[in-house]
Amino acid sequence: MRRLAVAFLMLGALTGGGVPASGAGPGPGALGEEPTRGAPPLADDRRILHVLNRLALGPRPGDLERVRAVGVDAWIERQLHPETIADAATERALATLASLRLSIPEALRDYPRPEPKLREKLQAGQLTRQEMMELYPPEKRPFRITAELQAAKMLRAVESERQLQEVMVDFWFNHFNVFAAKGDVRWYVAAYERDVIRPNALGRFPDLVRASARHPAMLFYLDNWLSARPDFTVPAGGPKGGRKAGLNENYARELMELHTLGVDGGYTQADVTEVARAFTGWSIDRPQTEGRFAFRPRMHDTGEKVVLGHRIPAGGGQDDGERVLAILTHHPATARFIATKLVRRFVADTPPPPLVQRVAATYLSTDGDVRAMLRTIVAAPEFVSAEAYRAKVKTPFEFVASAVRALGATVDAQGAFDLARASAEIGEPLYQAQPPTGYPDRAEAWVNSGALLARMNFALALARSRYPRVAVDPGSLVTGADPRSPDAVLDRLLAALVAGQASAETRAVLTGELTNPQITRLTAEDRGPASTDVATLAALVLGSPEFQRR
Repeated sequence: MRRLAVAFLMLGALTGGGVPASGAGPGPGALGEEPTRGAPPLADDRRILHVLNRLALGPRPGDLERVRAVGVDAWIERQLHPETIADAATERALATLASLRLSIPEALRDYPRPEPKLREKLQAGQLTRQEMMELYPPEKRPFRITAELQAAKMLRAVESERQLQEVMVDFWFNHFNVFAAKGDVRWYVAAYERDVIRPNALGRFPDLVRASARHPAMLFYLDNWLSARPDFTVPAGGPKGGRKAGLNENYARELMELHTLGVDGGYTQADVTEVARAFTGWSIDRPQTEGRFAFRPRMHDTGEKVVLGHRIPAGGGQDDGERVLAILTHHPATARFIATKLVRRFVADTPPPPLVQRVAATYLSTDGDVRAMLRTIVAAPEFVSAEAYRAKVKTPFEFVASAVRALGATVDAQGAFDLARASAEIGEPLYQAQPPTGYPDRAEAWVNSGALLARMNFALALARSRYPRVAVDPGSLVTGADPRSPDAVLDRLLAALVAGQASAETRAVLTGELTNPQITRLTAEDRGPASTDVATLAALVLGSPEFQRR
């Protein structure tokens, strides 16, 4: 497998765009290059496949035909309104993940912190590990909240009919990232995705910013809940009573650099300080029992502030922060920054500037309407150009979900735990990005021989049914193909998994494996016909550059 991983990497298809299959049209351009202007548009079926790889987490068997039947434009429009799409089967599967539905106070109550005395007794030998497990069972420990959220994300990615919503939830969570393992965030993170990201994923960007700014997960993650005017003293009586509190600029900086204006958005260090002053007092009520947003007037800096040239008069309160959010979300730099990130996600690692300008104009004319910006993108010639086809490398999460979907596998909540662990093993532990930037959306972050080997090992485990709760049958993809002919089986798998569009180089690498005893199930002494190992061959196709790209 390592030899094959290196061979595929050497093709250049993961780092610089591979050679297209004969008659398939031009392949994706090298990463870092702007798509060629005037590149020919994709033919109908290739456009459908492109849409299923960009607006969904990859096609399932039969999806091409289903989208062709309703029309790709109608399919896209329906995906833009997920509330119109029935998804009862997914909801039933999610019902077993109890923590998803809990409020923050309920999560804090039902998944309590371990009592310090229990640990002391365990270390002193006064308590056995079995007794510890009975007193503090794993299913009631706080890590379970994140584990169930990871499983839910993977389950929805594989099974949900509302595919574009899942793509956008993933996109916006990365944009407004919080690290689930930081302190009290582990109790807040499920509610954060449920109440902030998911309901606004296809709504208005200003609503996303406002909801994230007020949520305890963001307030705790970026330490704004402790930010106070410089002369504030914590009231006596609490564990930190009597200490001086001060201004914390973490949230203010990330709000401008990562959430709205972008690093080149024209703000200064003075603006960072003024924004931080505006958000003093935005805090959390009883973080370890209630975990609700609270504005604390006594912590707030009521002096005059000037943000990006806008004067905020003295004497304000919580509305100082609200005014800052309005200034930032209506700024042209925010429109450009959000447009750039959306075009990078849906078109190319280096976003074409003309399309970025058009999407930014849509942002400004619609007050940040996400659906409107997505319509601008999918209607653009840059989106449907042949140069954009398979120009993006899948993240580990996208690869795992798309591989399960491509094989036609089904998964329940327990199987989704295994798939979430697989994503982590490949390099993307869900909800575990420590920096506020979240996980990157460029190929160079994910492409190296070790990562490709990990992907191929996952594909092999998946295709060979080593995940008991993930029901997969690769043989169903090659019905009618003669198992005695590895070439025929390979052709059928290439048609099913990469729409028959493997490059000559990829086909040569795969064909070179067809005499491998692992594939033929024959040793050098055997004289009988081959009995092709469909699962192993399917895994090799999933490891190909064409499948690694979307």
